[in-house]
Amino acid sequence: MIRASTIGFLLPIAVLAASSHFSRFSEGVGVGGACHFPAIFNFGDSNSDTGGLSAVFGQAPAPNGETHFGGPAGRYCDGRLVVDFIAESLGLPHLSAYLDSMGTNFSHGANFATAGSPIISPNTSGFSPINLNVQLVEYSEFCSRSQIIRSRGGMFAKLMPKEEYLSRGLYTFDVGQNDLTAGLKMNETIEQIKAGLPEIIARFSDVVTKVYAQGGRSFWVHNTGPLGCLIYILDRFGDEYNLDEYGCAIEINEMARHFNSLLKESVEGLRRDLPEASITYVDIYTVKYDLITRAEKHGFEQPFVVCCGHGGKYNYNDSRRCGAKITIDGKEVVIAKSCRDPSVRVSWDGIHFTEAANRWIFKQIATGAFSDPPVQLTMACHSTIQC
Repeated sequence: MIRASTIGFLLPIAVLAASSHFSRFSEGVGVGGACHFPAIFNFGDSNSDTGGLSAVFGQAPAPNGETHFGGPAGRYCDGRLVVDFIAESLGLPHLSAYLDSMGTNFSHGANFATAGSPIISPNTSGFSPINLNVQLVEYSEFCSRSQIIRSRGGMFAKLMPKEEYLSRGLYTFDVGQNDLTAGLKMNETIEQIKAGLPEIIARFSDVVTKVYAQGGRSFWVHNTGPLGCLIYILDRFGDEYNLDEYGCAIEINEMARHFNSLLKESVEGLRRDLPEASITYVDIYTVKYDLITRAEKHGFEQPFVVCCGHGGKYNYNDSRRCGAKITIDGKEVVIAKSCRDPSVRVSWDGIHFTEAANRWIFKQIATGAFSDPPVQLTMACHSTIQC
């Protein structure tokens, strides 16, 4: 058993009890066979937020959610996110946001991600205060309280995960994008931002270590995407940097790749330090860059034009984002509407991808072709590398 004192983090008693399941980790997953993950526990930002920020500040307005959910569903997208497709592929329901008190079901995991979340909160406004460390605190609270609530029986037991799910679940991470954009918004140079990345990566590594100490064993870690190709970045900073042949900001993408190289190094270190962990590093940067820069080849069009926006070079206006309304003759009128066919578009609102793009991205990463080690999603409990 790993003692809390070894990592400086107080573990809930209920979670320490879950350590009895560590030795039985392979039960139900099949040695060398497909992993039967009974739950997903997700950490991240708006790329995987299924309702955290909306629960606090109100739903992302229509037409968000229209493609799959028929209306707002806590996601900054016309439909499903990559994490939704991950859940569906594992035969699990979509994750309920930890912060949402309305109609939530945590029997198969929980989502701690909130839009705007960084790994470390920056000294500027516009970002969620629910940084990765706060998400860790939420997770710790969830681990202990979920078992107390489950012990009440009845409906309570049906809405909370079984104790062994804490060790047998899949732990997904997609975070770091906001740490990079925060520096840009504070007018830091690329070199200044890069200089602060070791501390950010160290915090990420610390959180994974603490989740491991509480029972997590299978980790699926996304690196960050090509920020220099995102429309909201190009709209605000595009004139300040050189553009590549496709129209992406070269220096910003290089910064994202530097972050990713440090993240990969940290994952390699975690594998050495956490001997029972299976940690899969997923190169989502390459997948998204390929989608954006070769959109037509993959059945998409206009990758640098926002589907749900209003005006400007990219059909994007930061002050009139997707769903924005104005008052005309005393009536509110939506001016930032959805495009005619989101299924052939890459960018939903200038910041986030469409459901169609998310589905395409998921299909690429689920195969293991962009993972280190190269294991498919359903085998992610076997990705431990013996050094």
